[in-house]
Amino acid sequence: MKNNYNTVLCHAWLLVLLLLSLSSLASNQVQQIRIWPSPDNTRVVFDLAAAPEYKYFTLDNPERLVIDLSHTRGGASLPAISGQSALISNIRSSGDQNSMRIVLDLSKKTNANVFVLTPTAPYGHRLVIDLPDENSRVQRQPPSSIRAARDIVIAIDAGHGGEDPGSIGPSGIYEKHLTLPIARRLAELIDKEPGMKALLVRTGDYFVHVNRRTDIARSMQADLLVSIHADAFTSPQPRGASVWVLSLRRATTEVGRMLEQTERHGELLGGVAEVIRDAANERYLAQTVLDLSMNHSMVTAHQAANQVLTELAKITRLHKAEPQAASLGVLRSPDIPSILVEVGFISNPQEEQQLRNTSHQARLAQSLFTALKRHFQQAPPADSLFAQQRSREHRVQPGESLSVLAQRYNVSVAELRTHNQLSNDSIRIGQVLRIP
Repeated sequence: MKNNYNTVLCHAWLLVLLLLSLSSLASNQVQQIRIWPSPDNTRVVFDLAAAPEYKYFTLDNPERLVIDLSHTRGGASLPAISGQSALISNIRSSGDQNSMRIVLDLSKKTNANVFVLTPTAPYGHRLVIDLPDENSRVQRQPPSSIRAARDIVIAIDAGHGGEDPGSIGPSGIYEKHLTLPIARRLAELIDKEPGMKALLVRTGDYFVHVNRRTDIARSMQADLLVSIHADAFTSPQPRGASVWVLSLRRATTEVGRMLEQTERHGELLGGVAEVIRDAANERYLAQTVLDLSMNHSMVTAHQAANQVLTELAKITRLHKAEPQAASLGVLRSPDIPSILVEVGFISNPQEEQQLRNTSHQARLAQSLFTALKRHFQQAPPADSLFAQQRSREHRVQPGESLSVLAQRYNVSVAELRTHNQLSNDSIRIGQVLRIP
C-alpha cells in the first residue's frame, strides 16, 4: 500500500512539473513596441517579459520582414505601438498560446539587422530591429579644393539617444534628454557666427551607434567633432566638468585598422590614389598620410580641449583641470580631431538640477562656443574664412592712427572699431587689428 502511495505521489509531482514546464514554454509576451526613426535608420524595439527565442526572414513584392517568436503567446492583437516611420507602413501579428508571428510591412527594400539586448535600466529584455534607409545618407560637402573661404565645420554629437538613455539622474532624468538641448543651443550659436557651421550628428531622440557617429562626422568633412555627455558615478559625491581626448593607444589601433581596409585608401589619399598603382606604395603612402593626420588631430583636439576647460571653469566646477586621454567609443577617429565634454555629473543631485536648468544649459553652450571660436581664430584651417580674416591683420606701428589705417585699407573708422570691439579710437603700438 505504501509503495502504491509513493508511486501515485511521484506521478502527481511529475504531472505538476510537466504542467509548469509547458506553462513556462509559452510564458513570454510582447509588452510594448517602440519605433525610433532617424534620418538614415529606423529602429524597432519589442519589449518582452523574458529573453526571446526568434527566427526571421524577408519577403518581397511587397516588402515584408517576418519574425517568428517561439514560446510566446500570440494573437491578432498587438500591444501599444509608440512612434512611426516612413519605412514601416504596418505592423501585424498572428499566433496561438505558444508562438507568435509578427509581420512588418515595409515601404521599400532594406537589409534588416535583428538582435537581442539584455536588460539595462530602465529597459528589460528587448528584440531590436534596425532598418537602414540607404537613400537617406548624409550628403558630402563639395571638396575643399573647389571651395573658397569655406566655413569651419563642427560636428556636434549629443550623447546617447533613443533606445540608449545614457546615465539616469536621482530624479529619473535621462542623460540623453540633457545632451540634446545643449547640442542644439551650441549649434545655433555656431551657425550665427560667419565662417562657422554646425552639423548635428543626431537631430532628435533616436539611437546612433557609437561607431557610426565618427563616420557621420567624416562624411560631413568636419574640422572637429564635439561629443556632449553628462558624467555619472556609483556614489553621489563626485561633481564637475571634464574634457576627454583620444588616447595614443586607441589612435594607433584605429590607424592600423584603417590601413587594413584597402578599399578606403582612396578616401584617405584623395586624388593621389588614382595615380598610384603599386599596392605596397599605396599602403606606405596611406600610412604616412594617416600618421600625419593623427598627429595633427591629436594636437588640435588637445588645444581645443584646453580652451573648453578654460571657459567651463568660469561657470562651473571642474572635475579634471587637464584634458584626459581615453579609449572611449566616440573618440576613435585618428583623422578627425575629437573631444568628449562631460558637462557635469548627472549622478550628483545638485549638479543634476543645474544640468536640467535651461539657463545653465545656455551658459554651457555659450562656454563651448566661445572656446571653439577662440581655438579656430588662433589656429584656423588654411582654406577657411577664419584664415582669410586672420591674413588681413595689421600690427600697429609708431605714428599710425585708426583713421590712417582706415584710409589705407579702404574701410571706415566705424567698421574698424566694430570689427575689433574697440570702445573708442585709441590704439597702441604693437596692437594687432583685424581688417574687415
